[in-house]
Amino acid sequence: MSNLLNATIPAAAAAAADSQFVFNSTDYVVFSLMLSISAAIGVYFGFFAKGEDTTEEYLMGGKRMKTIPIAISLVASQLSAISIMTIPGEMYGYGINWFFNVVCMVVVVPLLNYVIIPVFYNNNITNCYEYLELRFDKKVRVLQTFLFISTMFFMLPIFIFLPSLAFSQVTGYNVHIINAIVCGICVFYTMFGGIKAVVWTDVIQAAIMVVSVVLVGTMGAYRVGGFAEVFRIAGEGGRLDVNFNLDLTTRSTIWNVFSSATLMWSGYVGLNQSCVQRIVSLPSLKHARRSLWIFGLGFVVIMFFNCFTGIVIYSRFHDCDPIQSGHVSKVDKMVPYFVQDTVGHLRGMPGVFISCVFSAALSTLSASINSLGGVVYFDYIKPCIRHTEHRANVIMKLFVLFCGIYCVLGGVVVEKFNSILQVLYSIGGVSFGATCAVFMLGMLVPRAHGRAAIIGVLSSIACMATIVIFSWGRNHYDTLPTRIDNCPAVALNGTTSTTTSTVSPLIQTAHSQTEESFSILDLSFNWYVVVGFIITWLVAVPLSYILKQRADAKLDPKLLSPVVQPFVSYELAQADELHELKTEKPEKA
Repeated sequence: MSNLLNATIPAAAAAAADSQFVFNSTDYVVFSLMLSISAAIGVYFGFFAKGEDTTEEYLMGGKRMKTIPIAISLVASQLSAISIMTIPGEMYGYGINWFFNVVCMVVVVPLLNYVIIPVFYNNNITNCYEYLELRFDKKVRVLQTFLFISTMFFMLPIFIFLPSLAFSQVTGYNVHIINAIVCGICVFYTMFGGIKAVVWTDVIQAAIMVVSVVLVGTMGAYRVGGFAEVFRIAGEGGRLDVNFNLDLTTRSTIWNVFSSATLMWSGYVGLNQSCVQRIVSLPSLKHARRSLWIFGLGFVVIMFFNCFTGIVIYSRFHDCDPIQSGHVSKVDKMVPYFVQDTVGHLRGMPGVFISCVFSAALSTLSASINSLGGVVYFDYIKPCIRHTEHRANVIMKLFVLFCGIYCVLGGVVVEKFNSILQVLYSIGGVSFGATCAVFMLGMLVPRAHGRAAIIGVLSSIACMATIVIFSWGRNHYDTLPTRIDNCPAVALNGTTSTTTSTVSPLIQTAHSQTEESFSILDLSFNWYVVVGFIITWLVAVPLSYILKQRADAKLDPKLLSPVVQPFVSYELAQADELHELKTEKPEKA
């Protein structure tokens, strides 16, 4: 969407400044209360309700966590500030196709409950990367933990920067100072409270998110003229058109969104340590399954309202696009502007919205750095030191502190990004597909072995990294048409309606392709996860039959998914016990 303004637009932008709200005392109280509650939970679990000084207590709450809090925590951590801030903008600019990220939950939750999570419980696995060593070998585990750590380090600054940007926009404070303060609070309660503080702050933060998202969406619809009017205007503007285009360069279609989302959410919830750590903290598989069903329902409800907000935003500004009129510089700032316009006059509502965005960011950030500390310690630090439970906890807490400092510094780079959502998908596209593929390979393909798996993963990473790097900055997508004919400053000058798209609304193909033949570099970023998954399987499955396994390789059928076990005729072979699971055995007298 072009940011170039004609001569009449700056006047409209200047006139709009008076209508924008600023934080008043009530807003600051609401926002401060949210941060204070989060810090207080950290104090409570860190100093007053301390459990044993063990890694199991710090990372998994002693495996005594409750079903509903874990479900709410999973929902909260999936709804990052990226979701709250960019998804409505995505719906505004590109239409309803992104909503199939939500629809895919009808496939994702059964996949998690009956294919993936039972494997971890049946083998008493608390770190999902332990599974890769048991099923394949140490090299596969090391590679995947490296990919997890690398991806998290790319994403951590993004998680917290967006809410800081929103707060800066409505208060005028320096975005990096805000970033430092909020990161400090998150690090505090995560360091001292462990997973219990992470989960219970998530519960509070999820409540704030639900209230804010529902209020903003419904009040926005009321201002437009009701739900029927919202859908009428959105339909006329092409925002409700489902794209069935099979062109691989088209930005968002039902095919690439649904398929990539199915793999992405399955991998992120069921095969990512930040979520697996919480799921296996429940006492039994029955509790885990119940928690995941509740998670799926909660995710669909809150994401529906989040997507609906994007449709409401379009209905509100369908004849006066805030970007073209100069009120907003880029689509990532559309949601704060809409909140300003819709509920800014209500005392305390700006504070509720900003609290919502920060709650989403804090829930994702705290869960990520807590699990990241555990993975780094057990895979990279523990083998090099003399392990004690107290020393392990101290090291993990120091690593959490390091992550907080890194997030503050990383905000300087994130500030320069144009489309946060596209950046996120591009980073994830390099590794998410391969990560999901190697776990599913181990669970569903009995013949798969370590040599084939590691070659498949490396091939996928190499191919996807090449595509992402060489296509960076190459592809630019037109948004659906927008108008400015009803903007006050424009109307006075008699300017006619304009649109920002030069192609059909349902095409949205990469500009660089035009009439030329297809290039893999023009592939929509929504296909990255799917292509990465397919490459891993296309390489690893044939190699599992071509290459010989290690002489000492064994297959324990318990490491296969329950849906596959009935069709596999292997003798039960005891898998090697992981080094960190071995205990000192008493000497015989």
